[in-house]
Amino acid sequence: MLKHILTLITLITSIPFLCAQDSTKVVAKRSYRAMSLASGQSLVVDGLLDDKGWEVAEWTSDFTEFEPDNATPPKQKTKFRIVYDAKFLYVAVRCYDTEPSKIEKRLARRDNFAGDWIEINIDSYNDKRTAFSFTVTAAGVKNDEFISQNGNNWDESWNPIWYTAANIDEEGWTAEMKIPFSQLKFGKQKEQIWGMQMHRRLFREEERSLWQHVPQDTPGWVSEYGELRGLMDIQPQKQLEIQPFMVNQLETYPKESGNPFRDGSDFILNGGLDAKIGITNDLTVDLTVNPDFGQVEADPGAIALDGFQIFFEERRPFFVENKNIFDYEFADRNDNVFYSRRIGRSPQGSAALAENEFVNDPINTTILGAAKFSGKTKNGWSLGLLESVTGKMFAEIDSNGERRKELVEPLTNYLIGRAQKDFNNRNSFIGGIFTATNRKLEPNLEFLRTAAYTGGFDFKHNWKERNYYVEGNIVTSHVTGSKEAITNTQTSITHLFQRVDASHVEVNPDRTSLTGTGGKLEIGKAGGGNWRYELGGIWRSPELELNDVGFLRQADEIKQYAEVERLFLKPTDFYRRARVGIEQYTTYDFEGNFNRVQYQIEGFINYKNNWWTEVGAAHKPRIFSNTVLRGGPRWRWSEENFGYLFFGSDQRKKFNFTLGYINSQAAENNFSLERYVMRFRYQPFDAFSLSASIEYEENPNKTQYVDELSFNETPRYITANIDQRTFATSLRFNYSINPNLSIQYYGQPFISRGTYTNFNYVNNPIAEKLGDRVTLYNSNQISRPNNTGSYLIDENLDGNTDYEIQDPDFSFVQFRSNLVARWEYIPGSELFLVWAQGITGFGDPMQSLGSNLEAQILDQKMDNTFLIKVTYRFIL
Repeated sequence: MLKHILTLITLITSIPFLCAQDSTKVVAKRSYRAMSLASGQSLVVDGLLDDKGWEVAEWTSDFTEFEPDNATPPKQKTKFRIVYDAKFLYVAVRCYDTEPSKIEKRLARRDNFAGDWIEINIDSYNDKRTAFSFTVTAAGVKNDEFISQNGNNWDESWNPIWYTAANIDEEGWTAEMKIPFSQLKFGKQKEQIWGMQMHRRLFREEERSLWQHVPQDTPGWVSEYGELRGLMDIQPQKQLEIQPFMVNQLETYPKESGNPFRDGSDFILNGGLDAKIGITNDLTVDLTVNPDFGQVEADPGAIALDGFQIFFEERRPFFVENKNIFDYEFADRNDNVFYSRRIGRSPQGSAALAENEFVNDPINTTILGAAKFSGKTKNGWSLGLLESVTGKMFAEIDSNGERRKELVEPLTNYLIGRAQKDFNNRNSFIGGIFTATNRKLEPNLEFLRTAAYTGGFDFKHNWKERNYYVEGNIVTSHVTGSKEAITNTQTSITHLFQRVDASHVEVNPDRTSLTGTGGKLEIGKAGGGNWRYELGGIWRSPELELNDVGFLRQADEIKQYAEVERLFLKPTDFYRRARVGIEQYTTYDFEGNFNRVQYQIEGFINYKNNWWTEVGAAHKPRIFSNTVLRGGPRWRWSEENFGYLFFGSDQRKKFNFTLGYINSQAAENNFSLERYVMRFRYQPFDAFSLSASIEYEENPNKTQYVDELSFNETPRYITANIDQRTFATSLRFNYSINPNLSIQYYGQPFISRGTYTNFNYVNNPIAEKLGDRVTLYNSNQISRPNNTGSYLIDENLDGNTDYEIQDPDFSFVQFRSNLVARWEYIPGSELFLVWAQGITGFGDPMQSLGSNLEAQILDQKMDNTFLIKVTYRFIL
């Protein structure tokens, strides 16, 4: 098998060299010189371009098409000019259009990018990796993003204060922008030389045109910008912004008889402070004291039967903004040294209750304060330092009117430090990261780790016009705690040192620390011509542990992967662009067990009419897992084939849709998956849009893990045939009254039901045939007395119950919604009106999904939260 894998890797990585292709042509860099306004002269930002001050600067035009037909003249012309004074950069743009009535003028919330738009990207660091993006639509809606990783990451959470306006006339439409220098980052120089790009979207043609031409096979974005010159003697502006906020919150819920904590309603008055302080022009400190995130959208519903933690995206503004600086993905997707959702997490302890006692559990840990120092210096240093303290959290217990408190989360300090240094004409960087989590534990919480530290080193080197690259990283972790805490770590789903057939790991109950490593090395081709490829390896040692302030799903793995992709960038009469790729990977554990191999092919095509299709298929001839039996022996799944097909209509249209189907089938019907996906978006008029995402899934499995029991002092690993069905819908609407006032709704019903039959126990977990892997209980061995919640097993048929299996059937039902009205009454200051609803319950597994949905959501009274939040930003 290894011989075949090496042969495939050699073939994959040889294909690009065997195929003749043109090398990337070097594109001449354009340059534009901004002009200074006369002393005392000002500009009114109204979108009309009629101020005399604009006349000091020359127009520049000659845009080229980027998509779909790269390097050709665009269908409509665009020109712009730029002036400046001591505090602001001003941009005037004329977007010509021979059919002004067809200009798409869609109202939307900030950062929605709806309809026709024009944007300017400014690389004021001139580092060829990061930039600030300012966009205005034909409707006057502003959009702004911080660009990093040379265009691979666009952060919409960055919300600077700036001013813009747009106007439609008989020649097309015009826009004006007024950008404070305080919102940009740059060093002190006689003349500023910045990277710059102007980018226009002609909506009805789905055409993108650029001022600085960029070939489609180019591996980057920011590195390809032209130059903005002429900014003479402008002084870096130190930023000082203070934003206090006040929150009034009313919670209502069904009253629970006898429970003093569920009397029907709670009222909360809260306040806090956010601040942004410019230490230098390019280094900033963000502070938050007692932050509130009541306006943030709730997490989607999810359930995991494999025992692993679920990864949820970060949505809280303080942690999302400048997230790229602290990001350190070192292995597979989501594995990260810093996972900000750990800060303010749900308490990890629980109160011990006696009979007739009631408890009021805190939902999240309170963030007492957080500070974030971040920025990039003119000599190429990217720096980030985050410090946060979360307070002690107590569960309040009522015992016949007497109250007591129990600690469920300790006082905790989190520290994250990140640095990267550019060199080699910005073609390379080296970097490092350090994190520390320290808890002040009390006796009832000694099952938690006392401290956790991680350190890492990463690098990337690009060459040959950035078309080729090599990158890598290494991570080391060290956790300490009581014997109980470290034993819990060793036996957790991430590590499973108790595996009975593993010779390279074992549980040591006397240990008080663990130290592990992980890392990645990858080489590939990212640009130039039509071929892309990558080859790499990843490892995570058995003792690697990141889950105090990072995210790690599974340790003890070595993975090799390879991928090659063919791009079709030149439009034809049939398609605008297309791609096809093949992938392969294998995994091993640190004992040397060959666990997995997968071969996959996938393709994508965007048709001439902007409809699209995505298709893929994979074969998994070998699937072994160290985690399925939760500490039991290594398990073998039957070989699997899966495929998927998605297609959709033109996403620009007022009604568009996506339909998808995923199918996975294992040999001998060991398991299968069928998922149906339907998404649509409807915009009946410019200011209103409605969208929905509907998914239905069936996931039967003949060997779903149930429990570990004991028979005659021998472990019995129980599995069963599960019939799992899941239904989830996400519904959204947006109504924009004007660019600064909008109403948004999000709602998601989620239900997952599982019923178990044909219980069995594991016999030979790595047998090739399913029938040899498990042994089914016959009707004489298993029984379920009426009205009981368990199955009784008489394995040896002696008339006595040998062990008991608790009924694992479930029906999990959840509904969450947010209705948010947002008004930016002056730039940077906002008013939020929020109504949130939620309910979580458990239905009857024997009933249908529809019946449980009706009984547990539609027929129930929900928890309600009504919130008013007002912020005011002082700029000093």
